[in-house]
Amino acid sequence: MGSYQNGVVAGDRSGASNGGGAPVPVVDKELDFAQYFCTYAFLYHQKEMLSDRVRMDAYYNSVFQNKHHFKGKTVLDVGTGSGILAIWSAQAGARKVYAVEATKMSEHARALVKANNLEGVVEVIEGSMEDVTLPEKVDVIISEWMGYFLLRESMFDSVICARDRWLKPTGIMYPSHARMWMAPIRTGLAEKKISDYEGAMDDWHHFTNETKTCYGVDMSVLTKPFSEEQKKYYLQTSSWNNLHPHQVIGTAALVKEIDCLTATVDDILKVRSDISSSITLENTRFCGFGGWFDVHFRGRREDPAQKEIELTTAPSFDNGTHWGQQVFLVNPTIRVTEGDNLKFSFLMIRSKENHRLMEVELGCEKIVAYFGFNIIKDEHVRQSFGFSFPMGAMIEGAEGAMEEASGGAPLRTDLVVKGVEFLDEELGLRSNVGVAICKRTSVKRPKLQEYSPFNGSIPPSTDQSLIGYNVS
Repeated sequence: MGSYQNGVVAGDRSGASNGGGAPVPVVDKELDFAQYFCTYAFLYHQKEMLSDRVRMDAYYNSVFQNKHHFKGKTVLDVGTGSGILAIWSAQAGARKVYAVEATKMSEHARALVKANNLEGVVEVIEGSMEDVTLPEKVDVIISEWMGYFLLRESMFDSVICARDRWLKPTGIMYPSHARMWMAPIRTGLAEKKISDYEGAMDDWHHFTNETKTCYGVDMSVLTKPFSEEQKKYYLQTSSWNNLHPHQVIGTAALVKEIDCLTATVDDILKVRSDISSSITLENTRFCGFGGWFDVHFRGRREDPAQKEIELTTAPSFDNGTHWGQQVFLVNPTIRVTEGDNLKFSFLMIRSKENHRLMEVELGCEKIVAYFGFNIIKDEHVRQSFGFSFPMGAMIEGAEGAMEEASGGAPLRTDLVVKGVEFLDEELGLRSNVGVAICKRTSVKRPKLQEYSPFNGSIPPSTDQSLIGYNVS
């Protein structure tokens, strides 16, 4: 992915557009550059993207199998990076290509253009897309703007700005469409995260004991906040992952579809969707969600692509991408089986603290059929997702609470609905639709278990994970 200043930066932006709607928030340009754009100025970062064969093949094929969109045309490459898309556009017959890059990577792009004898066609411009003035409108805008789970980095803002300012009324967007997907998954990552958290707490206890013994200061008063901090990091932080298709245990659900020719900034400032997934495996564990995206190169209705190309980042046997997938863990895991349905609501809004971060709320219901009845078990998850995308869910002490209440006796969990009793072998959560979760043993009367959610704000971490969430 190339880089360019985001469409919500401050400064002289006459003609900048958010596609209509709410005012564009003001962002410190220097801070934004230091936190985000500077990473794209390094060749090692560009090499990672240039080595992604799925990414490269999709863009290469979209250009060279649709040369009629480029031959004799003017092209704008937003965030050109190394200049690869601008070079391909010129090789496909473009009359003129404007390659805009916000970082010093523009110098390398300029060198590559010259080395490939295209300096008469490709003009590399260093600057933010919002501040650049072109001498003419363009026929095609091409850009590799997608971040993790599609919308991380908010790079699409500047593509919208470029489109509204510089694309001809008959112009074409490359890619033309984008979609976000989620599906339930199984993974052993949850156990590893719990182990990491427990290791951090063991180290803390050793630290407090040593500090008191050696230096006479009792640090134990900070144990609780330290524990909460570590839970947020280990148990409430999403992970970048290359999922295997066998780890997907249910149907994929479409979260958001974007038409790049008509979408506005308002359309991506808030993403809301009510979706569902049907479990497709027997007797397995629902460990969380996997999130990915795809983009399509279709041209436009009046001037369609001769060959439509898709770039997908879905779980694959052998075609993984540098985007991978984002894993949103649930802890403890939930027993599901083929035919169960998960209904979930998805809400994603841009963070007020950092416009490249998102705040996400994800509410999930498990629906199980018993003798023709639909029993709903609610599990509401509140998430925060952004630059490092904190993500995870923790339902604390549920199994321990049940074991304690049973006095160690064999457990049996029942659902009681309006006096009708159904046996459920899986630990459930109290729902808000009149379903009581009761626990029985051979020696005790039924006892209602109410589990308190884990709550707290989620700070950004420093890795490349995506989304943070709390049970609520």
